[in-house]
Amino acid sequence: MTMIDKLATFCTATSVAASAGTALIGSQIDLSTLTSRPGAGQPVYLVILPTTEIITGGNAGTIRFELASDSTASIATDATATVICASPTYVTDGTDANDAQLKVGNVILCQPIDVRRSERYLGIRCVTVTTTTTAGAITAFLTTNPAAYLAYPNAI
Repeated sequence: MTMIDKLATFCTATSVAASAGTALIGSQIDLSTLTSRPGAGQPVYLVILPTTEIITGGNAGTIRFELASDSTASIATDATATVICASPTYVTDGTDANDAQLKVGNVILCQPIDVRRSERYLGIRCVTVTTTTTAGAITAFLTTNPAAYLAYPNAI
């Protein structure tokens, strides 16, 4: 069974265009409102997909995404939040020089996670380094069956 619903989705086609820094993206999941931890005994995967290619307009920079937890819904963007997992750091530039994973139809991250060591709230943080990201959007969600999703270019 695939666990993709409103309660397991952090964001859908949400912009990650921002200046350098760390930003909280989309919604947070309040683990205290669930009757059991996500997965109910099955491995849970975090999946992050680009829905609009992530680029910078000028100088090359880098970007990475983190699943973080905190005791409040406004998950801290400093070192006080607990990082559960993180994507590799990708190069952002014009479309030709971008890392392939930042293009629509690819996968930024698909990784099993362990929410047993998390705090009350889970959320996605975007860490932009060096320069401003001028365009890009992601969809991020939890699932128990990562093979059941497919990333289609242009949402077709």
